[in-house]
Amino acid sequence: MNIQMVDLYGQYMKIKNEVDQAMQEVIASSVFVKGGKVFEFEENLRNYLNVSEAITCGNGTDALQMAFMALNLQPGDEVITTPFTFVSTLEVLVLLKLKPVLADIDPGTFNISPEKLKEKITPKTRAIVPVHLYGQCAPMEEIMEIARQHGLYVIEDMCQALGADYIFTDGTRTKAGTIGDISCNSFFPTKNLGAFGDGGSVFTNDEKLGAVIRSIANHGMSKKYHYRQIGVNSRLDALQAAILDVKLNYLDQYIAARQEAAAFYDQALGNLPEIAIPERISYSTHSFHQYTIKVKTGRDQLQEYLKHAGIPSMVYYPLPLHLQEAYQFLGYKKGDFPVAEECSQQVLSLPMHTELSQEQLEYITNRIIEFYR
Repeated sequence: MNIQMVDLYGQYMKIKNEVDQAMQEVIASSVFVKGGKVFEFEENLRNYLNVSEAITCGNGTDALQMAFMALNLQPGDEVITTPFTFVSTLEVLVLLKLKPVLADIDPGTFNISPEKLKEKITPKTRAIVPVHLYGQCAPMEEIMEIARQHGLYVIEDMCQALGADYIFTDGTRTKAGTIGDISCNSFFPTKNLGAFGDGGSVFTNDEKLGAVIRSIANHGMSKKYHYRQIGVNSRLDALQAAILDVKLNYLDQYIAARQEAAAFYDQALGNLPEIAIPERISYSTHSFHQYTIKVKTGRDQLQEYLKHAGIPSMVYYPLPLHLQEAYQFLGYKKGDFPVAEECSQQVLSLPMHTELSQEQLEYITNRIIEFYR
């Protein structure tokens, strides 16, 4: 049985004619950078999320960097984020000479803990970067209230959660990435909305801030060969925009397929005492970029067993950022973030994509159950 972590080819084959036609239109136009397809995709993204500004760029890391540049943060300003995330979240802060300050996570959701976040605020704090890990939102209502109390910016790292809904205590709903001052997204191929290469985007409801970000993405240009600020060169090419624009029409359908697969995993694995299935929360839907269980003992042995059974799995992430060699200069040590450290020893992500069949899901879950017999 050919089981993959993400079946990108299978997904493509179902919409092949639409994707191929969209690519041919770009080729025929010979407008490969910016141009109509990019602008059309940005407009459709704005409509999907109901935001004022959607600025596409080269990748999710660039999106984060441009967000911080647009806020005019100064070297030494403190930015609070999580140690349990992909390195880009921390990397751009260091490159811009900002001071990353880490706060531990909630053991059930893997997202930053508001209580731990509050403990890290100092007079030098300027921003908070919550990461919506694995496809489920961080507790944005609490985080926004903390930010308001202290006059802080909030930059949502939504690279894994495009399409998830946030539900406020009054019952109103909005999309992930529409709550903070700025949000940043990735179109890496394995994302729920994935390109055929790299890509990213920045969202905001502040039109002036959006104009600054758009300028930064294009060398800081205000008009042709006139540069208002220091910028970068980060653009989504028209071929990727055309592909993504087709796939955007299917995003909700893709998320529903992932949620259906997750429900199967829940039912099959939920009673195993050795495993904790992903926690669900009342304030967010889950788009299941990853289906990540916690294995209380023997995680690595289970992963090896699955490998021999032809079942791929991944550990996101095996070492929290504060323990990575490159970030030792931040001064953190083992034991500083015990929840993140424990999770890194327990998490295991199972195959999760739009093309999983019931036969494959049964095979995966039966092998896991078999391991514990």
